[in-house]
Amino acid sequence: MSAPHPPRVEAAEAMSPSAATSPPRLSGTSHARTLGRGFLLKLALVAVVNALGVYVVLAAWAEGSMGILWSMVAMLVAVNYVYFSRRALPAKYILPGLLFLLTYQIYVVGYTGYVALTNYGDGHNSTKPDAIAALLIQNERRVEGSPSYPLAVVREDDDLGFAILTRDGVVRAGTAEDPLRTVEDATVEDGRITDVPGFEVVPRSEVLELSREVTALRVPVSEDAEDGSIRTQDARSGYQARSLLEYDEQADTMTNVETGVVYRPSDRGQFVAEDGSRLNVGWRVVVGAENFLTAFSDPRYSGPFLKITAWTFAFAILSVVTTFLLGLFLAMAFNDPRLRGRKIYRTLLILPYAFPGFLAALLWSGLLNRRFGFINQVILGGAEIPWLTDPTLAKLSVIGVNLWMGFPYMFLICTGALQAIPNELTEAAKIDGAGRFRMWRSITLPLLLVATAPLLISSFAFNFNNFLLIYMLTGGGPRFADASVPLGHTDILISMVYAISGVDGTGARNYGLAAALSIMIFVIVATISAIAFRRTRSLEEIN
Repeated sequence: MSAPHPPRVEAAEAMSPSAATSPPRLSGTSHARTLGRGFLLKLALVAVVNALGVYVVLAAWAEGSMGILWSMVAMLVAVNYVYFSRRALPAKYILPGLLFLLTYQIYVVGYTGYVALTNYGDGHNSTKPDAIAALLIQNERRVEGSPSYPLAVVREDDDLGFAILTRDGVVRAGTAEDPLRTVEDATVEDGRITDVPGFEVVPRSEVLELSREVTALRVPVSEDAEDGSIRTQDARSGYQARSLLEYDEQADTMTNVETGVVYRPSDRGQFVAEDGSRLNVGWRVVVGAENFLTAFSDPRYSGPFLKITAWTFAFAILSVVTTFLLGLFLAMAFNDPRLRGRKIYRTLLILPYAFPGFLAALLWSGLLNRRFGFINQVILGGAEIPWLTDPTLAKLSVIGVNLWMGFPYMFLICTGALQAIPNELTEAAKIDGAGRFRMWRSITLPLLLVATAPLLISSFAFNFNNFLLIYMLTGGGPRFADASVPLGHTDILISMVYAISGVDGTGARNYGLAAALSIMIFVIVATISAIAFRRTRSLEEIN
């Protein structure tokens, strides 16, 4: 009898548990196909990023913003290197967040800090060359004895311009960038220019819509700036205007050709004469810490600044305390399992949180109206209580409305934190004979603060800069009676920054001072948050 054959290795491997449970491997073709699709998707996404980046680079080149241009070039180089290099695998995951951090956080804070060190604002909005050009244009006057020319508004590509008919019957046309030039074969009917080759004659109906642009337009007469420019007031006739000021580039002086007064540049970014008179248009210069000193030393800002700072702290602290206490009370009340319909009640309680904040603030602004508000007219029987116009009542109204808008958030986080507390702790406390208040003070509240303390800090930072509520509800009013700037009793620091910046058109623009106040707000919030987070570490021992 022959000996039995030993089992084949292939059969043993096929029957082994490891072989039976091991996942199937992709074939070489499938693996290559998967890698190919991933590479094509990456290539398409990076191509889109490159296209947007090149667009920004070209736009920055056209505007002369070299800082933005080279920053974008550096970002594009980093993106292409990281996503097409095998050596930079970890950077693939952090690069997008890092770029967004640099663009929207670090750059913004850095630029705000730079503006805070300048006199950027009304009268100092741009660079010195722009200020010189603006002064020459704003001081233009009609040349004495110059004739009036029949005029038509024309367009070359997207640029508006003028076409005039000279006394010799010659049509000359140009734009703000290109001086007047003679145009052959132009059509003139009854003393009106009807067709200009190379230009489009703008219809009268469209000219009326562009009246501001037309009256502000200046078309140079020739390459020599001394010849002045053509202007119009009615878009039918034009006249030659020339600036009363003359700029000497070599001497860097501005001279009034009528009076002979010479203006020289000062370190404050303005042309100043020997008698102290100044030209009204200046340029941005670095003034150091002057804006920070102004906030504390200038009577126009120092008094309101101290009052508003105190109210900002009071508003932020009271907002956090009131919303947290009300949210905690409701969370504990509706966390009782014996209460029926808890889901319905909880849904109703978070409805104020579901409404947009600006809409809720506007709604309450109408409800609290002194004469026509629902609260005074219906609930209080026609009373005229100045909820939003009395300084004290306005502050109480702001805190009350913020309580209505903010307690659902605290209710939600407190409910989640309460449900996360193990029942074994409370059961053990009951066995040890602890009462309800003792369990709440020694178990529930400490464990609750462990989960909610970071959120309370963020809530303080949010309310410290709660511009939306103030702007929509009171607009910062009622105004300070003794203030020369548009600031009021319910303004907080961030709304004060908005008012001083003048972007709403109610006051003079002072971007430098507004930026300085923004930096101060940033430092205050960052310092308080850092101290608070450090203090909350002690709660981790309880956990």
